[in-house]
Formats: sequence, C-alpha cells, structure tokens
Amino acid sequence: MASEIVIQAQPRAWLEDSVLQAYVGAYGEHLDRGRYATNTQRVYLCCVAHFASWLTRARTPLVAVDAAVTARFVSEHLPLCDCPYPVRRVPHDVKAALNLLLDVLKTEGAIAGPIAPVTPVTGELARFDAHMRDARGLALSTRQQRCRMAGQFLIGQFGHGPILIQNVTPAAIRRFVLDGGAEVSAGTLRVRGGTIGGYLRFRAMGGDRVTGLLAAIPRAAHWRLASLPEVLSDTEVDTLLRSFEQPFRSHLRAFAMVRCLTDLGLRCSEVANLRLEDIDWSQGTVRLVGTKTRRVDTLPLPAATGRAIAAYLRDERPRTSNRAIFVRHVAPYDEPVDKSVVQRAVRAAYKRCGWTRTRVHILRHSVASRLLRAGTPMKEIADILRHRSLDTAAIYTKVDLNRLAAVALPWPGSAS
Repeated sequence: MASEIVIQAQPRAWLEDSVLQAYVGAYGEHLDRGRYATNTQRVYLCCVAHFASWLTRARTPLVAVDAAVTARFVSEHLPLCDCPYPVRRVPHDVKAALNLLLDVLKTEGAIAGPIAPVTPVTGELARFDAHMRDARGLALSTRQQRCRMAGQFLIGQFGHGPILIQNVTPAAIRRFVLDGGAEVSAGTLRVRGGTIGGYLRFRAMGGDRVTGLLAAIPRAAHWRLASLPEVLSDTEVDTLLRSFEQPFRSHLRAFAMVRCLTDLGLRCSEVANLRLEDIDWSQGTVRLVGTKTRRVDTLPLPAATGRAIAAYLRDERPRTSNRAIFVRHVAPYDEPVDKSVVQRAVRAAYKRCGWTRTRVHILRHSVASRLLRAGTPMKEIADILRHRSLDTAAIYTKVDLNRLAAVALPWPGSAS
C-alpha cells in the first residue's frame, strides 16, 4: 500500500502540497498489485514527487496533466534540474514512474484518456477496418497496417475534409504507391498496392466507380513460389537447443518457448497466447485458439516440448493468477508475455550460437523442411502448419535437394 512506501521528508512534502496528493494511495496500491520490488516502489514514488513539485511551481492544474506534459518534464526539466536531494534524474526510471501515474489518473477518472478527433478520415478508417474484419477475416496486425497506409493516402488527398472518391485521379494512386518516385522495394510496392486495392474494392461495394483507379495501381513483378525459404539443418537446430544448457535468467521460459517453435512450428504470437487449459496432459495435445487462421486447431504435443513446458511451470514460473502459460518475470506481474519476448529469446539464442541470423520465422520453415525430409505428405505438413492451401506449403519442396536431384534432367547440351 502507499502508506508502506517509505520516502524521505522532502519528496513526501512535495506530494502533500500538490495536485497529486489525493492519488498517492491509489498509485501505491497500483504498484503493490503489480508486485513491484520495495526499492522500485520507493524510487517511482520519489519520481512522482519530483514531478508533483514541478507541477506546483508551474501552477499546472491536474486536468492538464497528460503524456505531453510528462514528456516535457523529462526532456526540458530533467537536463537542467537543480532540485534538492533526493531527486531521481535517470530518464528511464522517471518515464516508467510517470507512465504508471498516467494509468492511475485515468483509472481514477482524474484525467481523460486520449480522444482521437472525429474526422471524415477516422470514420472512414473505422468502416474500412470493420469491413476487413467481418467480410475479409483479416488478422488484427494486417488490419492495423492497412488502416495506417490507407489513412496516409486519404489525409494526403483530402486532409481532414470530406472524402470524395470521384476526385481521386489515377496519377495520385500511382504517386502514392510509388512513394513519389522514391526507390521502393518490390515487397513495399506490393503492400501499398494491395492496401489501396483493398480500400478501393471496399468503396466499390458502396457503389463507387473505381475500375479506372484499380487499373492504375502499379504492379511489382512477383512469381509465385519463386523465393527459396531459409531453413536450419538438423545439426543447427540441435546447436540452437544446446545453447540453453548454460543457465541464465528466465532460461527455462526461453527454452520452452523455443521448443514450441522448433518442435511444433508455432508462430511467436501463438506461443505467447498459449494458456494453461490449452494443454491436455493426459491426451498429449495442445490446442491453438485465435490463431492467424481464426480456427481452433489441436496438435500432438511432443514429449520433449511437454517436458520443457512442465519444467518451466514447475521450477521458474512466478506465482500468478494469470492463465497464460508464459508470463512476465518482472513487474508488473500477473500479465502474459507478448510475442516480442518470444522473438528476443530466439535472437538471443542465435547470438549465443555465434550466428548473425535475426529472422525468427526460420524455425517454422525448418519444421516444414524436416517433416518433408522424413517423408511426411504435403497435406499433413499443411495441416501441422495450419496453412489454408497446399500451395502455401509447396514451397518447402524446393529445399529437399535430395529429391530434386533424383528427378533433375540433364542440362541441355551437357556431356552425357
């Protein structure tokens, strides 16, 4: 509780004479619920007291406190600060403490959360997002990317005024997709073109005539299944897993997450979303809910993967009421990890192996390649990886060099 956080007399006085005084208790309770260490609670409360003193001197009312005000405190006041001891001038600590303060003030209703201005563009993007979700079934990350790009295009065309699609010219479409003539990669061009094409087809459903605009979208050369996926050999996978033999902080969690990637071919987001009830220990299966395909899939749980998860649950997972399998190991506790934690675990393992690789999806490719070498039918590989189409998995046939060599024809004109 806030009353249990012991701080020096000066910061305590700053708090008592400030607009934040009424919320000190709620702030302390928030830190206590997150199970922040006692010293961290003390440091954070001193940071808040320092901020409170600055607010008092600047005569800033509570309703004016927001992220911009805290940012100004960190960027303008801290570098020139001559406030008396004890004050904390480490920007990282101050930012963390004030971000939590803003959360508490919003929860208590003391300040309003950020309200996006309602404009024709924001309303249009909301409708476009709903269309992509309900009619197209696109994942959240894909919708967010497309809304961001579509928003850039619409603001560039109409500012914050009404959206009149009949005023858009083919030249404007080409200019946006090609980024005004700047050098863009084929992948970027496809993403931009696909976004604008998807938005125009959305408008066509409302009766707009967009045939000419669709024809104006620049197309990048793209041959389906032309690229060759990078994969790890069985020896490299073993090397990767052995990199976890030397203990380090949270190594059981990292090892269990990486085994989910190398053994099951899961995506990082799927690993982060695993819950305790998703594993049926008696049947030896794992259930995947809310995946990229928005289906519920059940996969066999390999014994090695199950042992790694069980070791983490038994020996390293902190006490928590959260049902996620993989949870945070630092405050605030009782929260699941996000996919970035899984990605960092893999990249740290790459580094321990002395590799310069960074792409985590290599592990998923490697699972498919390993199954193919073992003679697993393509349909089963597609099912394990949860691909909607066999064509998606077909690219892995190109890395089976032994089978390719067996069916390869002699090069025309070569010596027989």
